Amino acid sequence: MQWTTTADLNKQMQRLWLRGDLLRPLVTGQPWEPRRLSLKGPEAVQLSEQFEKVRKWVADLSAIVGIRIQWREVNHRVVGLQRLPVAVWVDSLEAAVVLVGKGKELNEFKSLLDLTLQCQPLLVPWLEARPLRAITLARQWPALLKVVTWITEHPKPGIYLRQVDIPGIHSKFIEGHKGVLCELFDRVLPEQAIASHYKGASQFSLRYGFLDKPTGIRFRVLDQKMATLPGLTCPDITLDSASFAQLDIAVSRVFVTENETNFLAFPCVASAIVIFGKGYGWEALGRASWLSRSTIYYWGDIDTHGFAILDQLRRRFGHVESLLMDRQTLVAHEDVWGQEARQALHELPRLNSDERLLFDELRDNRLGVGVRLEQEYIKFSCLERALASISRSNDSDSVNPAR
Repeated sequence: MQWTTTADLNKQMQRLWLRGDLLRPLVTGQPWEPRRLSLKGPEAVQLSEQFEKVRKWVADLSAIVGIRIQWREVNHRVVGLQRLPVAVWVDSLEAAVVLVGKGKELNEFKSLLDLTLQCQPLLVPWLEARPLRAITLARQWPALLKVVTWITEHPKPGIYLRQVDIPGIHSKFIEGHKGVLCELFDRVLPEQAIASHYKGASQFSLRYGFLDKPTGIRFRVLDQKMATLPGLTCPDITLDSASFAQLDIAVSRVFVTENETNFLAFPCVASAIVIFGKGYGWEALGRASWLSRSTIYYWGDIDTHGFAILDQLRRRFGHVESLLMDRQTLVAHEDVWGQEARQALHELPRLNSDERLLFDELRDNRLGVGVRLEQEYIKFSCLERALASISRSNDSDSVNPAR
């Protein structure tokens, strides 16, 4: 049988619930309009062939709480006059909620709406847009409203989250709810109080004017003749990004690598430093304008994300060159190829022609599915030869400056 069952009617109303359509009228004030649900019943021939099943089907529908059944009379030549459902209606929000079993959630949402209207009416449109999300936050909602009220009274506060003083609310609560607070703050704060170029929970503090944990930049000096710190030769140094930006080290070459072991083992190079990169996000490094006077080499994994990181670094420093991210290096290490779980598929406009050709091969899986070569698997002798080639090229340029 393909007749509509109680479960089928519940699913139809569940879809409306999951879209938030049952709760939004509470916010907008729109009156409830009776909703007709899809109903498929027995055909005429089935009245006689499956008469007991038809009777049970009618009884089951009649027992459903929260619906109104529209009937029709059928005068069958075998079983005589019968009264059958022809349509099912839900006449009220309360009836709809009974049908989906969400009475508790309905009451919670009404309480959330009343409290929001009282404390932060600017957030009512958010309740309209995200009613089910609001219900999941019912226990935390009063505290969230307190945080929202605090930020409206202290826009661009210029303090650390740890310093926020709201009775009964710890900064860990704010830390744990950055995602939803982003949505709420954007609804209540004036445009000038939001640094809109910062996005997402990871940049929450910067977006709303809190002090943020300084980004550390770790680097090693690769030239024993460079005096950086008293008494230390080729030191391993970590500075906050602001302090790093204020440096003015006389280096001609800067290497950036994503692997810590490669960073630590990087050979000595005259007038050079190596920076331990951290993947996507080069804003902190980009503040160090003095790097623009040096040749920058990026050494990442040979995979789609490695080239995506290279492309992103070139947004900050357009003169970056890649190191050991070529097809020859990839093919020479085929025995240690790995596989990317998820590839970067977007276009990378800042790659040069050779890099783009290799990126396309990887992205299109021409060499195999998700081929990748992690930089730590590249033979150290390959790095030494690449650095020797760079040194010879630089020495030649210094002898023939017109080239």
